[in-house]
Amino acid sequence: MPKLKEYGEYSMCEFIKINVKDDVVVLLEDSKMGDTIKVDDKEIQILQDTPKGHKIAIKNIDRDNEVLKYGYSIGKAKEDIKAGQWVHSHNIKTGLDGILEYKFESKKLENTVKENNIYFKGYVRENGDVGIRNEIWIVNTVGCINKTCAILAREGNKLINDKIDGVHHFEHPHGCSQLGDDLENTRKILSGLVNHPNAAGVLVVGLGCENNTLESFKTVLEPINHNRVKFLNIQDVEDEIEEGKKLIKELVDYSSKFEREDVHISKLKIGLKCGGSDAFSGITANPLLGRVSDNLVSLGATSIQTEVPEMFGAETILFERSLTEDVFNNSVDLINDFKKYFIRYDQVIYENPSPGNKKGGITTLEEKSLGCVQKGGSAIVTDVLKYGEKSTKNGLNLISGPGNDQIAVTVLAASGAHMVLFTTGRGTPFGGVVPTLKISTNSDLYNNKKHWIDFNAGQILENKDIRKVDEEFFDLIVNTASGEYMAHNEVNGYKEIAILKDGVTL
Repeated sequence: MPKLKEYGEYSMCEFIKINVKDDVVVLLEDSKMGDTIKVDDKEIQILQDTPKGHKIAIKNIDRDNEVLKYGYSIGKAKEDIKAGQWVHSHNIKTGLDGILEYKFESKKLENTVKENNIYFKGYVRENGDVGIRNEIWIVNTVGCINKTCAILAREGNKLINDKIDGVHHFEHPHGCSQLGDDLENTRKILSGLVNHPNAAGVLVVGLGCENNTLESFKTVLEPINHNRVKFLNIQDVEDEIEEGKKLIKELVDYSSKFEREDVHISKLKIGLKCGGSDAFSGITANPLLGRVSDNLVSLGATSIQTEVPEMFGAETILFERSLTEDVFNNSVDLINDFKKYFIRYDQVIYENPSPGNKKGGITTLEEKSLGCVQKGGSAIVTDVLKYGEKSTKNGLNLISGPGNDQIAVTVLAASGAHMVLFTTGRGTPFGGVVPTLKISTNSDLYNNKKHWIDFNAGQILENKDIRKVDEEFFDLIVNTASGEYMAHNEVNGYKEIAILKDGVTL
């Protein structure tokens, strides 16, 4: 993977050159026309005002030639670009087009795990799964009882003791009038939440007339531990609140028996996500996740990466690390199936990046993807999962899901991630059902939104030793898993879900 290669400072303007092959550098501060930078012993005058985080050409680039950043192409020049010019949407465009063909190249890859004695304090469940929180979750089969379940969560929190980390409900609009894949996706995600080990006990609530009935939903939950999972069909009872409170009290009694104990780090599953990316995402926060993910995988743990559309243009970096030919073929299907999803709705496959991304300095999808895939580090890809599937193989997993923050974090949680590591250059208060650690790409965001951000990767731009930053972040992950640190989304009460919808609603 491309890594930070060069820092520069000259004539009031600081910059980063990421890879020796690059045609551009990234500015670390706003620059003015006439400022100069010195790159590879060559002085370059900046030809126009350019915002912080944006790119300056360091050589002349002819029209239709590829523009390199991270050592890879991030698009093609729309016009001749002179050294010193601002490089952005006005003068480069994506070089991606259509569905591509890929060929597996046989390599002898081995997913080795080093012996270690690293542990965190977790909760071992009766089925052997491990949780990092001891919560009670209320999962409704249908959206029209959201408010009832919210009341039950409020009342349930009056019944808990200090052994329980809280009673939580996750609002969603689905389960009624759904057909086909939409109904199947809703069941997959909700069943993943019901079976999630961060929930010591779960109350599943149905209305009674929805497509996703309790009886049909139970078939995707089997086997069911009826001490851990309780069911309430509210059309069948006179007072649903009182009946729900009785069931929650039973869950409190059951869940109170669990205590934190030493659990080997290999049992930990982390989700990898970036949202509101800026030009520093691929320089600070995403590579930080990649290095820490590689470390965790080397210790036997599991990392799960999604956001398939934000792999477009950089997918071969992942493909070449497939453990087997089957993993390679499944990875190709993961990419191409998502492209076909775009085509089915007459949408441009490469309609990305977002306005916020562009404002932060990201120009094309290739540039965004090259930054995004760094979250997965350099580990071997051991498994590829469909939307809503549970992760069962240690190592780096890929799972189908869009870039949308809420849907992506939900699918990571439903696949079994104990926590989600969420990098951001723009900031968001959002949090998933599991601890959602926010990692800022720059110090300005961290200093401005300390009640959102859990860790500042922007320190890397301030010459803090990268190894020290990695160690501090690893410790934060272990402390979060052990309950010694509560993510800001937990403290703020932001625990939300969203489910992918595609088809017809009755």
